[in-house]
Amino acid sequence: MAQPDSKKIFFENLSGAGKAIAVLTSGGDAQGMNAAVRAVVRMGLYVGAKVYFIHEGYQGMVDGGDNIKEATWESVSSMLQVGGTVIGSARCKEFRSHEGRLKAAHNLVKRGITNLCVIGGDGSLTGANLFREEWSGLLKELVEQGLIEANAVEKYSALHIVGMVGSIDNDFCGTDMTIGTDSALHRIIEVVDAIMTTAQSHQRTFVLEVMGRHCGYLALVSALACGADWVLIPEMPPEDGWEEKMCQKLSANRAGMKRLNIIIVAEGAIDRNNKAITTEYIKNLVVKHLGFDTRVTILGHVQRGGTPSAFDRILASRMGVEAVLALLETTADTPACVVSLCGNQSVRLPLMECVQMTQEVQKAMDQKRFEEAVKLRGRSFENNLRTYKLLAHRKPESELPVSNFNVAVLNVGAPAAGMNAAVRSAVRVGISEGHKMFAVNDGFEGFYKGQIKEVKWSDVGGWTGQGGSLLGTKRTLPAKHADKIAEQMRKYNINALLVIGGFETCDRIKQSASGTKRRVFIIETMGGYCGYLATVGGLAAGADAAYIYEEPFDIRDLQANVEHLTEKMKTSIQRGLVLRNENSNDNYTTDFIYQLYSEEGKGVFDCRKNVLGHMQQGGAPSPFDRNFGTKMSAKAMQWLSKKLLETYRRGRVFANSEDSCCLLGMLGRTLVFQPVVTLKDHTDFVHRIPKEQWWLKLRPLMKILAKYKTSYDVSDSGQIEHVIHTRPKESDASVAM
Repeated sequence: MAQPDSKKIFFENLSGAGKAIAVLTSGGDAQGMNAAVRAVVRMGLYVGAKVYFIHEGYQGMVDGGDNIKEATWESVSSMLQVGGTVIGSARCKEFRSHEGRLKAAHNLVKRGITNLCVIGGDGSLTGANLFREEWSGLLKELVEQGLIEANAVEKYSALHIVGMVGSIDNDFCGTDMTIGTDSALHRIIEVVDAIMTTAQSHQRTFVLEVMGRHCGYLALVSALACGADWVLIPEMPPEDGWEEKMCQKLSANRAGMKRLNIIIVAEGAIDRNNKAITTEYIKNLVVKHLGFDTRVTILGHVQRGGTPSAFDRILASRMGVEAVLALLETTADTPACVVSLCGNQSVRLPLMECVQMTQEVQKAMDQKRFEEAVKLRGRSFENNLRTYKLLAHRKPESELPVSNFNVAVLNVGAPAAGMNAAVRSAVRVGISEGHKMFAVNDGFEGFYKGQIKEVKWSDVGGWTGQGGSLLGTKRTLPAKHADKIAEQMRKYNINALLVIGGFETCDRIKQSASGTKRRVFIIETMGGYCGYLATVGGLAAGADAAYIYEEPFDIRDLQANVEHLTEKMKTSIQRGLVLRNENSNDNYTTDFIYQLYSEEGKGVFDCRKNVLGHMQQGGAPSPFDRNFGTKMSAKAMQWLSKKLLETYRRGRVFANSEDSCCLLGMLGRTLVFQPVVTLKDHTDFVHRIPKEQWWLKLRPLMKILAKYKTSYDVSDSGQIEHVIHTRPKESDASVAM
């Protein structure tokens, strides 16, 4: 398919010829590790390097032998959707000793390996850095012992290390998200959603323990995603006397007709005296003081299990590719780096800066400097904690500010998962700001018909996990009914509007293909004229091609893709996946592509097709969507409050400047409010898409990992940043895809 023109640096300028790269996974397993391994292997082979698996982590490096095997393109097929790590991980006491590292160095030098990609936590990465620092000394010892030739010291003079953080706890400073965190959140939310139905039926209180011995990220974000009544995390222990406050909160919620209570506890939760807070202690407390039927659920290793989420597959794939680029560009003077995520961009950070900051968090907690511990975790963690407190704990009426402003919330366009979480957040933040909040049913159509009502704090309880749009949404545009809408705004004295909306499942299919011989699935995705779903869905599912409107294609491209897939099928590849955005081309329809592939693939593979349709809009929202909707909406409401105060004069709100109507979104690493007027030059209104799409840079990754020869823009890569410079004021992890 055609590539967009660019004068930037392209990947052809880099070469891995003569280099040997080894990849290992170490420490606890995390969903998405296999996607990272796959990306390292395929990108390494793509640039002409030799790539090796090191099985069983550092233990395999020390033991050598069959634990270190050369990888092939086919050896990482069908592992993208597999949880855990297929190359194994093991704790290794021997590697902690000098003698163990000497054995490991010998095993690497024998194979000419001087580039190491380590996927693990801070302990694994610290060990890798120590190994790198000792490398030249280890080689000299090996020469003295007669195990390697003297010229090997010069030939293999430097060991280059690049790390990727695989940890479900998201406990590594310097990155917004670690590999495995999003999948773990999926497991937690699945359990919480299931528990909430039985808890509601029987009016029960559930106490859930989630992983996080030293980091409360999973507990905090899952509490935010399910609207938990109380959360306990190690970074911010509750104030003394918290037991009574918690019981009062639970009791007040029951009195407000809420039939269940959810309390989420990180396994490392502590009080202000560093004493552990256990689930049994909480259960006994609730039973004793309130008499509620209370049950404890400890999720344990179920959080590590299962299929990795789309987010983790894409994150790991991007990081794996970036890790190989970093190894290609490294020199003897380049420090060991870790590939991390900031906003929606990959960045490289000095490994030991990140490790040291991560260790500082624990020191701060040990010394009871809890506010500092939260700050060291990063702005994303701080923002999550602040938002949870804002939404979960209602201030007494006497403490609320009085603003005299009326704010309306409505949904427009197609229903999207996370809309209800956004509405809940808007209503509760608005009430906390002292506003009177109104909900509009059925979008602008309901607005002009007067389907408007005031909403209270309790009216939006339990909305976070609901799919679709509980307010109702229509595609009706406001222009035709502007006069009637204005009349309703006067009637209800609406001072501000928060509009949530737009312009107004591949895994299971691939698993089915995995169980068959030589079959290609043609899948049509939604998205209008926007190819985002087809592109990132293709990257997450390991697709062979994805046809989108933004990247025009013709019959020659289709034929080239068929021939490419045919050649792969003639070897060991047994399945294929092709995605097509619904409006990618008027003439090359899904049926046409299906018939073309079926005809040209005769004797090699057969085809199946599937139009996903509206099933993509159904179901409960993911943790990502719940938290994204919640935090974006909270931020929008706080911005509205600020603007209302700034423009209020003589009893009226003057909304006559360009920035009185803004769109909130992410540019690069920063969440920004952009005046809608200024977006006109950047928007294709006919097709309802931006003229420039950041995710188009991901398309070459999908093609490279599917064995196509293509250009890859590396203009954003190649610079190591420092940890303190990676958090712009409004940076947030939640739009990293």
